[in-house]
Amino acid sequence: MTAAGRPTVPRLHPKARLQHDDVRGRDVLLYPEGLVALNPTGAEIVGLCDGVRSLADVVAELEQRYGSTGLEPDVMAFLDGLAAKGLVTYGS
Repeated sequence: MTAAGRPTVPRLHPKARLQHDDVRGRDVLLYPEGLVALNPTGAEIVGLCDGVRSLADVVAELEQRYGSTGLEPDVMAFLDGLAAKGLVTYGS
């Protein structure tokens, strides 16, 4: 569990899908009501939300890729924004 007491395994909602949009030249998160254009980092985060990796696993993978530490607050804020739109859900 996270400090907020919620389950910690993020996954895309079944109605959402990560896809590259050739017209926009970037990755987007598609859902029935529209889309969210993602920057490369956002696309990497969403791509790691497979329903298997925990939030800690996602953060560890990103910290390894970027050679950085302390990314958890930013990753959580990003995923919380997508969760508020119903595009990411959390399981345990």
